[in-house]
Amino acid sequence: MGKLIGILTAGGDTPGLNAAIRAIGKAAISVYGMEVIGFRDGFRGLMENRFIELDSKALSGILTAGGTILGTSRDKPHKMLVGGRIMDMTDVIVDNYHKNHLDALVCLGGGGTQKNAYHLYKHGMNIVTLPKTIDNDVAMTDITFGFDTALGIATEAIDRLHSTAHSHHRIIVVEIMGHRAGWLALGAGVSGGADVILIPEIPYDVNTIVESILARSRAGKNFSIVAIAEGSLSKEMYNLRQELEQRLNDTEDEKGKEHIRHDLKDLDTLHSNNTMRLAKELENLTGLESRVTILGHLQRGGSPSAADRLLATRLGTAAARLIAEGKFGVMVASKGKNAIPVSLKKVVEKKKTVPPDHPWIESARFVGTCMGDTNPPA
Repeated sequence: MGKLIGILTAGGDTPGLNAAIRAIGKAAISVYGMEVIGFRDGFRGLMENRFIELDSKALSGILTAGGTILGTSRDKPHKMLVGGRIMDMTDVIVDNYHKNHLDALVCLGGGGTQKNAYHLYKHGMNIVTLPKTIDNDVAMTDITFGFDTALGIATEAIDRLHSTAHSHHRIIVVEIMGHRAGWLALGAGVSGGADVILIPEIPYDVNTIVESILARSRAGKNFSIVAIAEGSLSKEMYNLRQELEQRLNDTEDEKGKEHIRHDLKDLDTLHSNNTMRLAKELENLTGLESRVTILGHLQRGGSPSAADRLLATRLGTAAARLIAEGKFGVMVASKGKNAIPVSLKKVVEKKKTVPPDHPWIESARFVGTCMGDTNPPA
């Protein structure tokens, strides 16, 4: 009897998940003679031991489908809501892994999933992961599947907003996903010809944005498109967050830490309305009418792009090969033309953010795009 492997998808849904499931399953079955099961709804399904058989019939016809046939959730193995209480269900998950006689578990997900998978690996489970997220912020891989599709959707949205902005002489502020990394907003902003691009890595000055918009107006351009990542911060908010995080790291008193965490939570609550607040500020300071478009989960939906199908298939088949070779505790990363195993320990220690000297930022500045900073690099 061949090896038995399990697959689960966790975190937010992303285009390309089904393509990856298909690639892992088909390669495992046809090339390596393995059997495959899929756990429903992420780590919760593994904890509740809910799974389906992933045979050739189940894997057929799903390459082009968006979402995930397995369902997903954001549950963490060590912090799971059970019976109204947050409980550590790690032991139950490990027990179910052994009860099903699994030889390996493949976890498809973003940064949080990589951490949860590494947690299970340290508890004795044979783990291989794949990097998926529209944010493209998983460390140690050139790109994550889901990003290319979302980039296309966000770019098309900006393209469509140009016509209404021009017709009504408006400022259009379009919010794009990305809490701590600005890859999606930056890529879509450059591709869609946004006039202002705001990302979490570059704190913005409202007055700089206003001056940029007014300069366009003086030049006879009667509209402006502002592409903003949802995690973008003004300089004031950025400095306050940095100060609180530094205090949190420096404080040893647990009660003091709790107070600081509460302040950080309050700051996040205040920031949740940031895009609407910025649009209102721009309207007041420029005298130009502003409108807000929040793309939200639209960016996650639909059929994956050709690039994401190729990437998910390449990484998925590589995962099956690594399992056959007995290599675990790794994420399958895209590096150039290759799919290589990277230690999960290295992946979970960092997040891939946009570096200040990235070519996309340089190109944006060269074509006259305002990045929101008062003194941009020369």
